[in-house]
Amino acid sequence: MTKFHFAFKVKDIESTYKFYHNILKCKVGRQTKDWIDFDFYGHQLSAHITRKIDPLDYCGHVDNIEVPIPHFGCILSSKQFEDAKSNLIAYNVEFIVKPQARYKGSIGEQQTMFVLDYSNNAIEFKSFRNEKEVF
Repeated sequence: MTKFHFAFKVKDIESTYKFYHNILKCKVGRQTKDWIDFDFYGHQLSAHITRKIDPLDYCGHVDNIEVPIPHFGCILSSKQFEDAKSNLIAYNVEFIVKPQARYKGSIGEQQTMFVLDYSNNAIEFKSFRNEKEVF
């Protein structure tokens, strides 16, 4: 598997650490006072402090749901999806798109959910019924 790297903006290291490490259980990599890396399900996230967090635009229309753009996320196994959902619920993280099945009975059937991290970054988690139908 090729690893993906994504650098994104956050308001501070403390709340970012809490969200990605404590709630999502991502391992912490290198860090300084200005940025922190996480192992996000095998991919490298680099969270960088900024004073300017851009607003979200709910311009994405997918299966009759308005989704925030930009967003990032991860395709997980069913167990990883359920574990992430349980952790998010346990920490009272609000879902901007509640966990649900999308494209039920069709090609690409998946479980999906969206949350915001503590810096207002939109994150989608997906789990496909059939991994061969990702694309």
